[in-house]
Amino acid sequence: MVRYVYDFTDGGRELAGLLGGKGANLAEMVRLGLPVPPGFTLTTEACRVYLETGAEPAGLAREVSAHLAEMEKAAGRRLGQRDDPLLVSVRSGARFSMPGMMETILDVGLNDDSVAGLAKASGSERFAWDSYRRLVQMFGTTVMGVDASLFEASLERLKELRGVPDDVHLDATDLARLVEAYKELIRRGTGEDFPQSPAHQLQRAVLAVFDSWNSERARLYRHREHIPDDLGTAVNVQRMVFGNLGADSGSGVAFTRDPATGRRGLYGDYLPDAQSEDVVAGIRNTVPLAELEHLDPHSYGQLRAHMRALEQHYRDLCDIEFTIERGKLWMLQTRVGKRTAEAAFTIAAALADEGLISADDALARVSGEGLARLMFPRFDASATGAPLTRGLPASPGAAVGTAVFDSAEAVRRHTAGEPVVLVRPETNPDDLPGMVAAQAVLTSRGGKTSHAAVVARGMGKVCVCGADDLVVDTRGRRLTTGDGTVVEEGTVLSVDGSAGSVYAGAVPLVDSAVMRRLETKAADGADEAPDAVVGAVTRALERADAVRRLEVRANADTPEDAARARRFGAQGIGLCRTEHMFLGERRRLVERMILAETDADGDRALDALLPLQRGDFTGILTAMDGLPVTIRLLDPPLHEFLPDRLDLATRIAAAGARGEVVDTHDAALLDAVNRMHEENPMLGLRRRRTAWEDEWQQIGSQWGRTAI
Repeated sequence: MVRYVYDFTDGGRELAGLLGGKGANLAEMVRLGLPVPPGFTLTTEACRVYLETGAEPAGLAREVSAHLAEMEKAAGRRLGQRDDPLLVSVRSGARFSMPGMMETILDVGLNDDSVAGLAKASGSERFAWDSYRRLVQMFGTTVMGVDASLFEASLERLKELRGVPDDVHLDATDLARLVEAYKELIRRGTGEDFPQSPAHQLQRAVLAVFDSWNSERARLYRHREHIPDDLGTAVNVQRMVFGNLGADSGSGVAFTRDPATGRRGLYGDYLPDAQSEDVVAGIRNTVPLAELEHLDPHSYGQLRAHMRALEQHYRDLCDIEFTIERGKLWMLQTRVGKRTAEAAFTIAAALADEGLISADDALARVSGEGLARLMFPRFDASATGAPLTRGLPASPGAAVGTAVFDSAEAVRRHTAGEPVVLVRPETNPDDLPGMVAAQAVLTSRGGKTSHAAVVARGMGKVCVCGADDLVVDTRGRRLTTGDGTVVEEGTVLSVDGSAGSVYAGAVPLVDSAVMRRLETKAADGADEAPDAVVGAVTRALERADAVRRLEVRANADTPEDAARARRFGAQGIGLCRTEHMFLGERRRLVERMILAETDADGDRALDALLPLQRGDFTGILTAMDGLPVTIRLLDPPLHEFLPDRLDLATRIAAAGARGEVVDTHDAALLDAVNRMHEENPMLGLRRRRTAWEDEWQQIGSQWGRTAI
């Protein structure tokens, strides 16, 4: 019989494909003896069967009931028990991390009867109603399909009526009213009541999490991150622990190193009197994790010890979620953390220095794509002026774009070719299309572990979070800075994700420290962060040179590109595309050659081009200094050297419509474009190629190992 459910005590990280990353890592933490709330995992195989057949697998309900009974026995309480209910969370957990892309439902088991029992058992009526309203909202949205904005609008109206800034200031009576309002939204939206049966809640929650594997945002994320669609998600059912029980409780997210820079230390966010979802959602500004040392020294000390143990065990940056329930620390999740390219190189080098990984392991943990990101230009600090605002530098880099205030507008403008900066109070998973389209993300709320920060880092997007002096008006499509400056949608912004600064207008760019190092072979030395990154990149490249089995050759079409390729360590040119030598100002000469009506006219154009190309080859071969150069003869579709056919036709038609004389040169160009247009342009037109071959062969014979 196929087994579909595993207790946390039964698994480990070697079963990540079956238990998902979250379930496997929860089991691994149990193995390590860390304080993990009890629970069990429904496997990815169960999800795949459900998605393929539309029904839960045979025997799944029986396995879930058996594991739930064991959990109830250990807790001494039953799910949804009237006088002292056991409550559970239901969370997704795919093989590969997909932060915020699938669903979570907390406090499953509460109903109209057990909410009173929870209030009595906890000694806090407010806490009980706060938990109930979270369940009704999450269940209504995720399981029953009610528009999330309706719940949010109801909460906003209540806060406005009560004159409070956030939900923490709502009392038990307020929250009880909110529960009734939420249930009415469900009734109107679905025609059914919020289910009161705890077992029914659990079953529907599990199936809803399975369904969330195929949500639009999950599919989009998988496509971008190259995650297969057929893996499915596991579901983790875990005993609830509560961070919203008062000042001695709270939730946080911690990193064993800074995921933005790679520096060692204790990084993360903590939010007192809050559940873990509150921290990630960015609905309230968090405090730095270091503040926990003053709020709860005992839990802080335990957390640091657990973080050291996890980093040693996983031999990598670990991303950790935790909850403190009335002074008791619980570990809710760990995973190998997403990081920026800067952090990837820095952490890999540091772990190798510490003896946790080998030099080859360090090389395997960085990528060419990450190196390319570090070579992107940065803002010129001498030309920035005063910033509009400052926030947390959540994901480094420099980006310029027009401000937009919703995901749909970001996608629309990006599709039209316009770079954009997505500005939101905070992001949520529904904003993923806009984040993919944007050059940068700016939020007024949230910390380095908020949804915006985590997803932006994973995608390599520039991000500044928690710029709390901003008032972001998404309806009015504007933001207002602390000094009263109003920035309307469409205004150009420059976002510095390394410094956490945002500027009006387009700030000039300069080469990054890594690019300068590659160009000059000299360390930058400007400050601590660039030095660390430059050193880590240099080490990775040196190790790659030491272990590689292939020569590396560059694509280079100009003397300047060839010289740069040599500085970067290329051992020759694998492709020199001769057609690229005739772009820019030289394109007019190619036009003349194409439009030539006689051989003499064509020869005159070629005579003008010949010394220019000869100079290019001389410079290229000089830069290569005897290394091999492979030259691709001129064989493009020649119409690519002519103006666009539609632009020419439009210009000529417009002139005729205005009664103007059509430019004879434009008419000749359009005739040539139409004549040379090809259905399969890469077959090429070979006009006048032979005349140039002899010249190239003569140049090549003078310079040695040149392949033509």
